[in-house]
Amino acid sequence: MLVERLASTRCVATGTAPGHRTYWTRLLPALALLACATRLPSFAGPLWNPDEGYLAVQARLLADGGELYETVVDRKPPLVPWLYRAAFAVAGDESLTSVRILAIGAHLLTAVLLASLARRRWGDRAGRTAGVLYLLLSVGLNPEDAQAATFEVFMLPGTAAAVWSADRRRFGLAGTAVACAFLAKQTGGAVLVPVVWLLWGAGGAGPGRGGVRREGVRLAAGVVGPVLAAAVLTDPSGFVFWTVTGSAAYVSFTGSELHVLARGLANTLLLGAACAGILPPVVRVLRVTRTGAADLWLWAGSSAGAVVLGFHFFGHYFLQLTPPLALLGTVALQILPRERTVRAVLASACVCLLFVAWGLLAPRPDLAHAERLAAALQSRTSPGDRVLVWGMHPETYWLADRTPASRYLSAGLLTNFSGGRDGPRVGEEYAVPGAWRTFRAELAARPPAVVVDDSRGKPYGAGRVWGLRRVLRGGGYERVGVVGGAVVYARGVG
Repeated sequence: MLVERLASTRCVATGTAPGHRTYWTRLLPALALLACATRLPSFAGPLWNPDEGYLAVQARLLADGGELYETVVDRKPPLVPWLYRAAFAVAGDESLTSVRILAIGAHLLTAVLLASLARRRWGDRAGRTAGVLYLLLSVGLNPEDAQAATFEVFMLPGTAAAVWSADRRRFGLAGTAVACAFLAKQTGGAVLVPVVWLLWGAGGAGPGRGGVRREGVRLAAGVVGPVLAAAVLTDPSGFVFWTVTGSAAYVSFTGSELHVLARGLANTLLLGAACAGILPPVVRVLRVTRTGAADLWLWAGSSAGAVVLGFHFFGHYFLQLTPPLALLGTVALQILPRERTVRAVLASACVCLLFVAWGLLAPRPDLAHAERLAAALQSRTSPGDRVLVWGMHPETYWLADRTPASRYLSAGLLTNFSGGRDGPRVGEEYAVPGAWRTFRAELAARPPAVVVDDSRGKPYGAGRVWGLRRVLRGGGYERVGVVGGAVVYARGVG
């Protein structure tokens, strides 16, 4: 019976749906309103997590003439820093409001693409269900992960567009979408797995194997062209190093197994709670949906592999799972009686309200600390001074409106602590290759007026990192204060 229902829904969807314009004029405003409502907490403070702070500082440095992968560095592709830079150019860099609006637009675009894909396959009701489910599920994590305008948020429209295009046999466009997802974050390239599956399946749907080869060439060109263009527009060797080859120490969790696995379990449980409304129907029709929606299972599986890659399990990594989960929930609900869809959506909405309330009411101790530290830097320096914040909160530079003394905006790139390590693989020997040589040269050329050791007992502090102690001793820095456990050093005191 369930198999017959699945077949009938797919047959209905293959026809030309009547009232196309009316359908979208009703659905789009509803999805836009829901996207705004679920992202209300994102406007509750200046920023949500260090990734936003990192991107904001990068955007300012790019605006001042900095060069990505040369004077501004990170282990990420260039698309999201460019988006931050563009938003700041339009609306100013004193607030992340413009970036928040872009993030809402990214979520809305993802929801619309999923709705269009589901409608094409399973009909009007499926389209509405998929768009709504995605927006409800995508807030189902810790607010600092779900509400922040980070790399994953801007990666998701590219992943959805890739599958949407491949479903319509537009493989050149699908390749471009895969490239856009990759250029937002490397793991966005995982969506190539379901795209290739759909390409292979196209051989039996009309064009034949010769057509598949031609479409494969278009797909490859679509992927490679934008990536090569981004490499040329930045620095080809720097692009390859910072996005692919320079992160060997970062992608290992040796010595931190329990630490990162506990984080992974916690975030899995959070996303599982957000999916409570759709998990029962998905489990019930698991055998059928695996047969009738193989590309969706491959999309979910490749996304899960991307979450696992690197063994860090940060909450925002799990956002990559939400588009395929929303579609799997949709196809399962199309097979079951209609009232199950209503119950599932209502359950997801109730859980979503809890996550939104969490975002509105949750305390922000890390932000409060960064704001106090930024105020201390402003009181001890002038706007033209360079400063060094040795810690994991680059947002301090942005909040203080002070220029970093180094291209390395966090101590993580110099110690490997940025991977969330709990100690064993933290130290100078695990730094990005060549980073300490460059770091020392930068500080020697333009010594910072103030150095802040914001390690606060973490394993990358001055007590364990000889390179930082040498900077403080060789530069003539003296301890002048403590702000919330962070030690402030000033140069040339007395």
